[in-house]
Amino acid sequence: MRAYRLLLVDDDTQLTEMLAEYLQPEGMVVTAEGTGTGGLRRAQQDEYDLIVLDVMMPGLSGFEVLRRLREGGVQSPVLMLTARGDDVDRIVGLEMGADDYLPKPFNPRELLARIKAILRRARDAGPDEAAEFSIGPYSAHIKRREISVNGEALKLTNAEFTILLTLMRSAGEVVSRDALTRTALGRQLLPDDRSLDTHISNLRKKLHAGSAANSPIRSVRGSGYVLIPEREALE
Repeated sequence: MRAYRLLLVDDDTQLTEMLAEYLQPEGMVVTAEGTGTGGLRRAQQDEYDLIVLDVMMPGLSGFEVLRRLREGGVQSPVLMLTARGDDVDRIVGLEMGADDYLPKPFNPRELLARIKAILRRARDAGPDEAAEFSIGPYSAHIKRREISVNGEALKLTNAEFTILLTLMRSAGEVVSRDALTRTALGRQLLPDDRSLDTHISNLRKKLHAGSAANSPIRSVRGSGYVLIPEREALE
């Protein structure tokens, strides 16, 4: 079994030590950093399969670390640890390019489930899956986890890539919010969970849609989302 490299950035040393011990038997090699500055340096110097990043840290916050990583071209999946009940932190993190979030305090089993879901999404496609897939102006290169529109590559997080690819495969048909959440986030849709909607909003911005009405990704009230491939997204 392949060992996955995780970078855990949190100033709670007792928590990071406990999590490292818990995750190791699950095939995870955990590197822990207690400051945002240290975590940023590690993530820039080495490659990790996943970065678990606490929002509230002295000095360089998790948000600032995430911003610098994405601006610097580091596309490793990021799971943000947020304060329970703080919807603003969750939305901001997702808008800045995080793949998912988990509120503190949490059960280590829930963290492991989130980690496995993100790693599963980020894995390369299997040998039986087509290396490329196109519909209308959209082209997906599965192995590179890259989608382009009219030949222009989009800069997507892993979650955004999975959402858009799922919509491409069902172009013209409504995909339920529950199905998209299970596919893109690896978990069931929970009440008041706006993660999917935030990812969709980010995708619309990256598709240069001025508004939801002009977006190729349409909302269907009470049902889900549908991709209209005929619409030129980058006009």
